[in-house]
Amino acid sequence: MLYGDLHCHSTCSDGSVKIEDLAPMAARLGLGALALSDHDSLQSVRYAYAHPEQDGVRLIPATELSAYDFERKHRAHLLCYWPDDCAALQAHCDTMQARRNAACMQSVRELEAIYPQFRAEQALEYSRDSGTLYKSSVMQALCHLGLADGIYGKVYHELFSCIPPGRVFHSTGYNPVREVLQTARQCRAVVVFAHPSVYKSMPLVRQLAAEGLIDGIEVEHPRNTEEDKAECRELCRQYGLIQTGGTDFHGANAMRPHPLGTCVTPEDQILRLEALAKQRKTG
Repeated sequence: MLYGDLHCHSTCSDGSVKIEDLAPMAARLGLGALALSDHDSLQSVRYAYAHPEQDGVRLIPATELSAYDFERKHRAHLLCYWPDDCAALQAHCDTMQARRNAACMQSVRELEAIYPQFRAEQALEYSRDSGTLYKSSVMQALCHLGLADGIYGKVYHELFSCIPPGRVFHSTGYNPVREVLQTARQCRAVVVFAHPSVYKSMPLVRQLAAEGLIDGIEVEHPRNTEEDKAECRELCRQYGLIQTGGTDFHGANAMRPHPLGTCVTPEDQILRLEALAKQRKTG
């Protein structure tokens, strides 16, 4: 039986491990497949298309698109597998990159006033691969200077907490979830709703599943509750959706350690994903 971890991040977004180093890790774990799913990025998509197999591990092109459920005032993440490298997806990624950089650079300028030894260039050093400045990049720089207790520790929450707002928190704008779903359809991706428990998304998942707007649900995830996982399995059964599993691996850039392969997807569901992707490519 082939198993795959279908949710992982590299330095092409906010992970700490370089994208080329992920497959060797997966191979040592005995995983047969790995989805490279960096946030709002075509880099992971292009890398997997260019390297369909590495170290005996099948690489699945993917990206995790960010969206917002304005009705319920929660973020939402959509895992898009085998998307086309197309103008619609590029536009989404460019927009999110610009928004993240603008928000985070504003934070960085404020941090320069708080910490005399900190400079923007030190944070930018950690975002060279992605071209996008994430809060985790800033925290890596602060840790390097001995100014923070970890990437997502007490200092992070003091600085970047959303509620109540941290000292240098600035919000990144997100597009409405239905607009992002339309982008995913334009690039002919197989769309799986990511980690429903993380942003309290079960009402949205129920709605999108009933409307036929998603192809699957990420059931196995380190932060999904047992209650939500049980309901997600039932929704998948009811609507014929694909059930996936993924660790949401970020390496050192995580609040709690979740090694690669913590949550996996069995072979039959990977084959369903692949078959649907081929069907969409051929019309």
